[in-house]
Amino acid sequence: MFAGQRIVLGITGGIAAYKAVELCRRLVDGGAHVSPIMTSGANHFIGETTLSALASEPVQKSLWDERNPIPHTRLGQNADLIVVAPATARLLSDYASGRSSDLLTATLLATRAPVVVCPAMHTEMWEHPAVQDNLAVLRSRGVLVVNPESGRLAGGDMGHGRLASTEAILAAVAGAFIDQDLAGQKVVVTAGGTREAIDPVRFIGNRSSGKQGLAIALAASRRGADVTLISTAPSAAATAPSLKVVSVSSAAQMRSAVHEVAPSADVVIMAAAVADFRPVAVADQKIKKANGVPQIVLEPTEDILGELGANKPKGQILVGFAAETTDVESNARGKLQRKGADLLVANDVAAPEVGFEHDTNAVTIYGSDGSSAQVELTSKDAVANRVLDAVVAYRLTLDV
Repeated sequence: MFAGQRIVLGITGGIAAYKAVELCRRLVDGGAHVSPIMTSGANHFIGETTLSALASEPVQKSLWDERNPIPHTRLGQNADLIVVAPATARLLSDYASGRSSDLLTATLLATRAPVVVCPAMHTEMWEHPAVQDNLAVLRSRGVLVVNPESGRLAGGDMGHGRLASTEAILAAVAGAFIDQDLAGQKVVVTAGGTREAIDPVRFIGNRSSGKQGLAIALAASRRGADVTLISTAPSAAATAPSLKVVSVSSAAQMRSAVHEVAPSADVVIMAAAVADFRPVAVADQKIKKANGVPQIVLEPTEDILGELGANKPKGQILVGFAAETTDVESNARGKLQRKGADLLVANDVAAPEVGFEHDTNAVTIYGSDGSSAQVELTSKDAVANRVLDAVVAYRLTLDV
C-alpha cells in the first residue's frame, strides 16, 4: 500500500503514544520507509529502542544532531507524508501558530508534503474552544485531521478523545496518496444484508457481511467524496469517522434511508443484499415449536434499485450489484437494463473465496453502453477501487 513512500512518523507525549508502535509496524509492513521523531514528552510513555527497531531508521529527537546540522530540513524535504500520532493539544497549538519548539514542529514547518494529525487527549481538552480553533486553522491549510474516538481514556474515564484506531489512521494515510478524483462528490453506498422479521426472535436474511460495501465507502472517502453509508452492519464502520453512517435493518428501512439522501447524491452505489421477500405478517410473540410448523406467507419487498433507476436525477450515476450462482453475464445484463442503472457489478458467489463473508472478491463490471471489465480474485479493497474507477470513467462520458 505504501511501497516506496517516505513517511515521517511523529510521536508526542500522550498516553496513546504506545499505539504508535503498532502504527509504525503496519506502515513498514506496507512498504513505507518510516523515519520516527519522538518529542521529549513521548519519552515518558515509550522507549526509543522499540521504535528504532521497528522503523526504517533510528528515532530522532533533537534539532542539535552533530551528524546532521539541519535534520528538520532533511526530514521535511524528503518526506512524502508526515503523520503525527498521537497529536497532543500542545502540538496542535504550536503547529497552528507556527511555533518551532522542537524537531517535530520544525519538521512540520519545513515540509510541503501532506500532513496527517491524529489528536488524542482527555474529553475536556478535546472540546476546549482553543483546541477546536487550532484544528480549524490546520484544516483550512489542508492538514488532514483524523478525529479521535469515544471510549475508555487514561485514569478510567470514558469520553471522546481516544486516539483513532490504527485502521482509521492507515486509511487516512493511504487516502493522502490517492488522487482526489471524487472530491466534491456526494456518494451514497449501501451495505450488508437486510433482515426481514418473522417474530421478535427470528428473521429471513442472507449471508452478506457488508464488507464490500464498507470497502467501497472507505475507498470513496479516501478519494475525496462526501460519503453516506447506509448499512445493516454499521459496527465496522464505526472505526471510520470520515463516513456518515445510517444504521438500518429491514428492506423498508433501507428504502426510506436511501430515498432520503439519494436525490441530492452524485453517485449511488447499491452494494447491499436487499431481501427480495418478507413475511406478510410478523408475529408479536416468539413462535413456539409446540404450536406446530408455522405457515409463513411471503410478499415482495420494495425494488429500491428499480425505483432509483426510474427517478434518477440528470447526471447522477447509479451502480447496482448482482450476486449470482448461474448465468452470471445474462442475469447481470438483464438486471442492468431492467433497473435503469448505469453500471452493474456482478459476481459468482458460488465460486471459491468470492462474495459473502470473504475478504476477497472477483467481479465483472457491466456498463449500460454494453462494456464490461473483469476483476480477477483480489481483495475487496482493490475491487472497491476498480468499481470507483469505473464510476469516474463513466462520469467523463457524461461530461463530454
